[in-house]
Amino acid sequence: MNHAMSPADYKDLVLFLATAGIVAPLFKRLRVNPILGFLLAGVILGPFGLGSLTHVAPWLDYVTVDNPDEIAQLAEFGVVFLLFMIGLELSWERLRLMRKLVFGLGALQMIGCSLALGAVAWLLGQPPVAALVIGAALALSSTAIAVPVLVERKRLHSEGGRATFSVLLFQDLAVAPILITLAILGRGDGVFRLGDLLALGPAAVGLGIIVLLGRLALRPMMRSVAKAKSEEMFMAACLLVVIGAGLVAALSGLSMALGAFVAGVLLAETEYRHEVEVKIEPFKGLLLSLFFVSLGIRLDLSLLVAQPGLVLGVAIGLVAVKAAMVAGLGRLFGLSTRASIETALTLAAGGEFAFVILDNATGAGVVSTRVGQAVLVAATLTMFLIPALAAIGARLAKGAVVATSEAPEALEHQGEELEGRVLVVGYGRVGRLVGDMLDRHDLPWIAIDRDPSFVQQGRRAGHRVYYGDASRVELLERCGLDYARAVVVTMDSPEAAEAVVATARGHRPDLTIVARARDARHAARLYDLGATDAVPETIEASLQLSEAVLVDIGVPMGLVIASIHERRDEYRKVLNRPDALGGKRKRLRDAGRV
Repeated sequence: MNHAMSPADYKDLVLFLATAGIVAPLFKRLRVNPILGFLLAGVILGPFGLGSLTHVAPWLDYVTVDNPDEIAQLAEFGVVFLLFMIGLELSWERLRLMRKLVFGLGALQMIGCSLALGAVAWLLGQPPVAALVIGAALALSSTAIAVPVLVERKRLHSEGGRATFSVLLFQDLAVAPILITLAILGRGDGVFRLGDLLALGPAAVGLGIIVLLGRLALRPMMRSVAKAKSEEMFMAACLLVVIGAGLVAALSGLSMALGAFVAGVLLAETEYRHEVEVKIEPFKGLLLSLFFVSLGIRLDLSLLVAQPGLVLGVAIGLVAVKAAMVAGLGRLFGLSTRASIETALTLAAGGEFAFVILDNATGAGVVSTRVGQAVLVAATLTMFLIPALAAIGARLAKGAVVATSEAPEALEHQGEELEGRVLVVGYGRVGRLVGDMLDRHDLPWIAIDRDPSFVQQGRRAGHRVYYGDASRVELLERCGLDYARAVVVTMDSPEAAEAVVATARGHRPDLTIVARARDARHAARLYDLGATDAVPETIEASLQLSEAVLVDIGVPMGLVIASIHERRDEYRKVLNRPDALGGKRKRLRDAGRV
């Protein structure tokens, strides 16, 4: 018998969507990270919030979540998509440039904080294995909150910001090994046994399958889908990669998040990475918001009332231990005192992966549910402090922007080595020539094109050419629009060129934009949209023909070049003048239709 869905079955979904529609704009207006709003909303909507008052006011049942377990199951995809996006941001070159801070400072922070916090948990009566797991969970900081705070305050490229990002990157890499270790502990009832190592066999096979398929089939599949020029099919292919890799990992006994992370790393080396980021970002944002709502729903804040000393003590101790440890390690790795303090304060709180690890640990029986809940409440309280701690750190470190051997562009959150590059939009015949001329003058550049064959040609020649629709500001940002020296639009489609010029100018009023125009009328439209220079093909062809014939019939080269430059300047000035010129501009536009 078919079971018809009643309107009440959609209540939890409607509650979440209403929460997203209210929380995100409200907290952005308050200049507070929306993630904190989703955590708070989850607490309010959950069984430990308004749900605990339904026996007094039954109408509150309409604004409380009925099935937190179902929401938690769907919310796990938020972590899957987050780890996939983290994988997309990695590359071997990037890791090489960041190796000192990532694998030095990051590794020592993780090990040192895990041992220190684990020792405190052991002294408080936890078994050694449980204490170590709690220490590892609390040693992780919040990438989802800390990085946007650094970006908003323009501190990501500061000395402290670069160190913070490097540590967060290592922490994200460390999540996968921790989850594998927990899976082994769970099979052994919380105790390591030699036979449990056999569990790594299927896991290794699963990872091998993901890597092999990624190396052999990922790029050809994405190229084939891109050639179809269907936005829907490309999005479907992106979702297939994320969920497919996650399922292979899950079938191997690993977490879906780990499989998605590996798939992201494999895609990071391809020309499709930025377009995939744009396609996946909305899903990641929505599902990650749901993830934080589900975390809030499961938080039992009554523990704060029942055991305020324990919870607040854990929260204060967490911030103090991590801040002291990171500050000391920062000085050890050559950071200035101010930068070390900024890094320490930004990383001092708990993070979202503490929930993932402690959930796995309680499910495996390594950590008791009561202790896990108390630790999670304490970690959540510290997460609300991240914006304030980061603000204090930034104020103390103001002006401490020191050049180091770690190139700042290597640590840029959106891409790689983008500072001062020229962005070439369109990599056909004209775009390739522009790139060649930039190379001759030793100017770095990145190109974007929607034709996979052009992209493939550029990549084979060793150039940084990416697939994607450059009319969207999200893609331009990931390719370095915020830091670009100039944008050159070489597309042969007038409408596409106009869209790119308008998007780039709207995002960067100070940017130099040079665009290819079909004729004088099109050039005038591009100037109106904000192009710094527009080069009409018909006029340029006429000027080159004039130059050739004048030289061939014996006019001195110097006079010819001077007159050509003078005529070109006249065209440019007239095309770029206000409409008050009226007839003269109209006649020139009409002349350019030829």
